[in-house]
Amino acid sequence: MRAPSIQLLLVLRAADYAQNPCTLQRRALSFSRNATRPIRKPIHKARFSSSATLSDTATAAKSTDRGPQSKEDTQTDFGSMNVLGNTPPPTTSIDACLTDGFHLDNGLKVGGGSGCFLVAGEAFSWRPWEASGCSKKGQMINGRGQWEVEKEAWGILDLVWPKPDMLILGLGASTYPISSETRKYINSLGIKVDIQDTRNAAAQFNLLATERGVGSIAAALIPIGFKGC
Repeated sequence: MRAPSIQLLLVLRAADYAQNPCTLQRRALSFSRNATRPIRKPIHKARFSSSATLSDTATAAKSTDRGPQSKEDTQTDFGSMNVLGNTPPPTTSIDACLTDGFHLDNGLKVGGGSGCFLVAGEAFSWRPWEASGCSKKGQMINGRGQWEVEKEAWGILDLVWPKPDMLILGLGASTYPISSETRKYINSLGIKVDIQDTRNAAAQFNLLATERGVGSIAAALIPIGFKGC
C-alpha cells in the first residue's frame, strides 16, 4: 500500500478546518499550556511512628536523674532566712480561738463567753457589750450596720502607759465597720485601729507582737461564737 501524498494530506486538513475551525485552535492552546506548565516532582512526606514517639516521651518523663549532687557552699538555706525563727513568741499570744473563749500561750484560758483584751504583755477578760447594756452581739450593731460600744469599754487604754501604736480589733466570726465615734475615740488616744474577724485578728496579733513587741501591739477580741451573755 502506498503512503498518501502531501497534496492529499493538505486537502484533508483544509476540509477538517472548514467543518470545525475551533478544533485546531483548541489543540494549539492545549499544547501551549502543557508546554508552559512546570513539571512538578512528587513530594514524599516523612512518616513518623506515633507509638515510637510516645514511648520515647514516656521513657524521658520517667527519668529523674539530675546528675551528681552539688557540693558547693553557695546553696541557699531558706531556713536561715527566717529572721523570726529564733525569736520566742510572746506569752500572751493566742494558741486557740474557741466559741466561748481563748487559750493563750502561757496556759491562761479565757472562757465563759468573755472576750480577751491583750495589752502591754498582759491579758484581761473583756466584755464590751456590758458597758453598752447589750445582751446580744446584734445589739452592738447600730442602725447604720456599724459596730459601736461606749467609751467605758476602752477604759484600760486610758490607764496603760506607754500606749500601743495599734489596736487589732476582732469582732467575732465575721467583721463589721466600726462607727466613726468609736474610731475617733481610739484615735484620740494616739492608737490606730485594724478591724478583722477574730481568727485573723489573733493570727495578726501573734505575728506583729513577735515582730514589734507586745508594747506596740494590742488586741481586743470577741469570741467567735458570741451570741449574748
